[in-house]
Amino acid sequence: MKRFQIKNQMAKNKYSMKLKSFFIMVMATTGLLLSCNNEQKSDTDSKNLGEAIGRSKIKVENGLITPEVLYSFGRIGSVEVSPDKSKILYQVTYVDIKQNKTNPELFVMNTDGSDKKQLTVTNARESNPQWISGGKKVAFISNESGTSQIWIMNPDGSGMKKITDVEEGITGFVFSPDNKKVLFIKNVKVGEAIKDKHPDLPEASGRIVDNLMYKHWDSWVEEIPHTFVADFSDDKVSNIIDLLQDEPYEAPMLPFGGIEQLAWSPDGKTIAYTSRKKTGKEYAVSTNSDIFFYDVESGKTTNMTEGMMGYDVNPQFSPDGSKLAWQSMERDGYEADKNRLFVMDLATGDKTYVTENFDYNTDAFVWNTDNRTLYLVACVEAKTQLFSADIRSKQISPITKGKHDYASVALGNGKLIAKRHSMSQPDEIYSVELTNGQATEISFENKHILEQLTMGETEERWIETTDGKQMLTWIVYPPDFDSTKTYPALLYCQGGPQSTVSQFWSYRWNLQMMAANGYIVVAPNRRGLPGFGQEWNEQISGDYGGQNMKDYLSAIDALAQEPYVDETRLGCTGASYGGFSVYWLAGNHDKRFKAFLSHAGIFNLEAQYLETEEMWFANWDMGGPYWDKLNAVAQKTYATSPHRFVDKWDTPIMITHGELDYRILASQGMMAFNAAQLRGIPSRMLIFPDENHWISKPQNGILFQREFFRWFDQWLKPGGKVNTQ
Repeated sequence: MKRFQIKNQMAKNKYSMKLKSFFIMVMATTGLLLSCNNEQKSDTDSKNLGEAIGRSKIKVENGLITPEVLYSFGRIGSVEVSPDKSKILYQVTYVDIKQNKTNPELFVMNTDGSDKKQLTVTNARESNPQWISGGKKVAFISNESGTSQIWIMNPDGSGMKKITDVEEGITGFVFSPDNKKVLFIKNVKVGEAIKDKHPDLPEASGRIVDNLMYKHWDSWVEEIPHTFVADFSDDKVSNIIDLLQDEPYEAPMLPFGGIEQLAWSPDGKTIAYTSRKKTGKEYAVSTNSDIFFYDVESGKTTNMTEGMMGYDVNPQFSPDGSKLAWQSMERDGYEADKNRLFVMDLATGDKTYVTENFDYNTDAFVWNTDNRTLYLVACVEAKTQLFSADIRSKQISPITKGKHDYASVALGNGKLIAKRHSMSQPDEIYSVELTNGQATEISFENKHILEQLTMGETEERWIETTDGKQMLTWIVYPPDFDSTKTYPALLYCQGGPQSTVSQFWSYRWNLQMMAANGYIVVAPNRRGLPGFGQEWNEQISGDYGGQNMKDYLSAIDALAQEPYVDETRLGCTGASYGGFSVYWLAGNHDKRFKAFLSHAGIFNLEAQYLETEEMWFANWDMGGPYWDKLNAVAQKTYATSPHRFVDKWDTPIMITHGELDYRILASQGMMAFNAAQLRGIPSRMLIFPDENHWISKPQNGILFQREFFRWFDQWLKPGGKVNTQ
């Protein structure tokens, strides 16, 4: 259930389809990785009125991270290196809790971090910054005019000018290498609305559904993204053409695809785009997307990856235009398949599987100027590093090491420019030496907050599982940890399900904040997570209630033996598949835990099969429909559904869910809460009518954190001490 992940953060990504879909929660974690598309779906309307929301001036009195401190960090988004490699253009999003708003702004600095300047100071939403005209201009998206349009300005922030006036706005763009044309993404209507079928009923609110994929993530599918190309001259666009005119297909693909799924050839004659050209039931059961070439002069479209049956995404032309690189999954219907790096020789059509001998995902990549080397981002043993890949030899060589995650990569002047985070620090921009991987922080966006905080130690511990394997488990200790004292502990259950518990930074599942509240946090990389080879990753499919649940118990049992862990005060929490894990463990924990909290979890697998939208996921991970009595894998899955163990529930449980979650419907949480109430189990439910699989609004995020700790403090701290902050 990669689709059910919480991780964060990285959502637009150039990351694996899995991370995009959920890690992002943690990473929400991304959280983190929120893409341009997500920014256009802002929780608030922004106007260029009043004082702009900017960098927080928060003062931390006791050195401990709180929800209010967490929401004070600036969140670094897009990072773009200038054509001459001398400057970096980047975006930072700020939060105002009182106003319940976020505000992205644009900055520029030299590649060594000097001469930092803020280019925009508005309450409009500036995003998707790019260098154009050889670095003489900056282009970006702003909604200052009421809809999101392309604007341009000088590199010092002067001379702002809107250059598009596209109806209902755009969500992403990229200029051609010669700046004579521009690609942009805009939503187009699909199907007929009620007012089209029944024009005499303008106030009717019903929707007529005749096929599958009528909803996706958090919205009804009434419009889809299309890619358009237009001429650009004299600061104006003209001659706008829809590359998929009259085609009912997405390009880029929902729900998280953005401008990274499009690319210009260096000569500006070809556009590469990503699309899954399917609709209805066929779309709902398939992950088979392809890379298409659009000839700008003739308008002819060619499928370049026909016959490759899984996800093919994120094309990038080599600097000389002779090759194309992209990420590819092998199997149709398996969205958590290995994310492979492929390169095609465009003269011969020959394809090279560059990472064939590398048993890990390619999460992001960029071409070197030599046209034969790529730099990539990959997670290995729960730490995400930078690597170099030689196309001819297929040699993958590590560049960086350390306890952190890199989240992007770009070419600098003889160096790499990359975002990096860890469990103890949100994203910052680093300059990385190619020869030895030495990384130098250059953005320092959050230094003024981090230097006020005392973070807990994060320990990498390998724990033996019930089948004799070694499992990497992160242990996060409270600040000023004292081994002569005893502490309550929280088992963190990851979502996804196939998203690594790496060195992620999350704005909801922040393990350092759990530790700051006096808990030892146990975060295992149980079976079914990438970063430990494909065999480890794939074990979970069709075995939701199996080995990975044993792995969770192995991790918490190992820590419970430590003298500084109070085994009578253990809690368990997680979201999405992690929420499923909480429900499952609630009926199968043999009284290990004293309190549970599940967010957006699956409670009833049979209901989930028919409630979710992306059927390819349900078919692969659950094994198929529950009514297929001859399907042994499917029958095993449904036999281990958490709702079948409610008769064994005996422990307080809290449930949270968003009513706009169309991936795991809020009814799943309501069923679990009702079951607990009917069985007389102490229980509480927190429902968000305006949130989806994540919690994106600042005040809702603060509310979640306060109630999270109020619940666990009540059941896991002496005397039921409750944190009322």
